[in-house]
Amino acid sequence: MIDNNMGKPKLSFWQIWNMSFGFLGIQFGFALQNANVSRIFETLGAKVENIPIFWLAAPATGLIIQPIIGYMSDHTWNRFGRRRPFFIVGAILASIALIIMPNSPVLWVAAGMLWIMDASINVSMEPFRAFVGDMLPSEQRTSGFAMQSFFIGLGAVVASVLPYVLTNWFNVSTEPAAGKLIPLNVQLSFYIGGFVFLIAVLWTVIKTKEYSPEELDAFEAYEKKMKAERTGDNSIKEIKQPAFLRNSLIWLVVGILLSWLVYRIRGKGELYVITGGITVFGVLQLIAALLKSAGKQDNGLNNILTDLFNMPKTMGQLAVVQFFSWFALFAMWIYTTSAITSHIYGTSDTTSVLYNKGANWVGVLFGMYNGFAFMVAFLLPVLAKYTSRKTTHMISLIAGGLGLMSIYIFNNPSLLLVSMVGVGLAWASILSMPYAILAGSLPQKKMGTYMGIFNFFIVIPQMVAASILGLMVKTLFNGHTIYALVAGGVSMIIAAMMVFLVDDVDE
Repeated sequence: MIDNNMGKPKLSFWQIWNMSFGFLGIQFGFALQNANVSRIFETLGAKVENIPIFWLAAPATGLIIQPIIGYMSDHTWNRFGRRRPFFIVGAILASIALIIMPNSPVLWVAAGMLWIMDASINVSMEPFRAFVGDMLPSEQRTSGFAMQSFFIGLGAVVASVLPYVLTNWFNVSTEPAAGKLIPLNVQLSFYIGGFVFLIAVLWTVIKTKEYSPEELDAFEAYEKKMKAERTGDNSIKEIKQPAFLRNSLIWLVVGILLSWLVYRIRGKGELYVITGGITVFGVLQLIAALLKSAGKQDNGLNNILTDLFNMPKTMGQLAVVQFFSWFALFAMWIYTTSAITSHIYGTSDTTSVLYNKGANWVGVLFGMYNGFAFMVAFLLPVLAKYTSRKTTHMISLIAGGLGLMSIYIFNNPSLLLVSMVGVGLAWASILSMPYAILAGSLPQKKMGTYMGIFNFFIVIPQMVAASILGLMVKTLFNGHTIYALVAGGVSMIIAAMMVFLVDDVDE
């Protein structure tokens, strides 16, 4: 029998461990992608200023996949559970993609595999964020997202240094195998990643039991009752119906005019990603308006767009923080290999021993920031307890911004490990604090949908970065990619300042 007068029970450390373990595999896949895909693209002949456009596949996929998967998982309940069916389907597909990726014979195949791989990873990843909101009471959510940060860091550090370890500890060649283009150590790293991804997600699926929809409804009713008693606020937020037709016309006109302007000034093709995105958003709202006028209002598209326009205030405030944070991260992921091999190792020849030495060191640096992230993951909830989640996140982002900018100053590769300490602190916080703040402001029945929508504010800055960073490097920075990392550092410090404006309703 379900008791409406009880909140969610607290879970033990090992229960939180088991429910978060799948993120070890998810981040293993992401880290291999982040540390090696630019290298693969360059090896297959991509020009450095064109690399961001190839990376657009990843954020564009997340923009589409995550809200859809979130909405679907909110409305799923079968003998396998609510979120777990998506965990396992995404893991199987992502593992296959990881095995195929390093065998890409030409550039366009590698770009296509990045799209497929990222789509598959997103199918598994998005429900994991909602999973914490489903399973944990408010007072344990910070710890739950910190546990995810721990596994993200652990998986990423191992995956990032794996090509380096295979070469220096096990004498695996950095030359391609016969008939292949990608170095053997990178190939083997992706094969190992596919295995780890599948096993880690299976662990969570087997070890964690989900609450039923009826249990979640009872828990939410209890939480609303307790909040009303604390604040004296019994009001229910009115859901406003967006004016889809009017909004669609505005977005369509703006998108078309901006696209025409880019055409007239003969702007870079990447800029069409931004103008095209604005136009597509207008088209989606037009479709929603037509469906509504036809009496077909209750569908996924209308519901997702309605929830977007009715997002909680806290979510809108966090969106600004997320924009500047993830712009910085995407700049780092795209350009660290090129920046360090050219600025510190002094080469842009992708076939040279020196370039591959620098590229391998980038893997170590990525391992360093991820390693530091997983080491401090459990310290962040302690710091938040004695200060606040907002203060903790602000300090972390400032450290990350300074870390990125310091790469320009340091000429010794070993000193870059210090830079990565700051980046690692920011990364740990980015993976936990915004979600812990967000979860307390979301309705239980729409946890997956809103976690998917929240991904917009991770994806949009990445698309903006991919659209303009190549242009900035070529025109403003005279081809010196190190300045893209400096710009990322400035962006992260702006994000830290924006944290002041966030309203943490749980605190």
